[in-house]
Amino acid sequence: MKEIISKLNRQFESRVRLGIMSVLMVNETVDFVTLKDLLDTTDGNLSSHLSALEKNGLVEMRKQFIGRKPNTRYKATDVGKLAFKEHLDYLAKLIGNRPKL
Repeated sequence: MKEIISKLNRQFESRVRLGIMSVLMVNETVDFVTLKDLLDTTDGNLSSHLSALEKNGLVEMRKQFIGRKPNTRYKATDVGKLAFKEHLDYLAKLIGNRPKL
């Protein structure tokens, strides 16, 4: 069990980061406002988590204008998708190996 726990990706330990990646795995791109609403978080909190994921190459950001309004969209990178799938696989192994009470 310790071996499995040690393989969990620390980048996905927080509820917000786990939520970001979950949303990005099932959507090609998602804008900042939609992520904020889905995850019920503040601008600053979401922004800091997105920045950390982006810094580590797990998500990428694209800024554009729709009409005159700025729009920031995010997508999971191939590296991010692979890392998240591995994380989920280790979680599944951890749950599957739980001791019976």
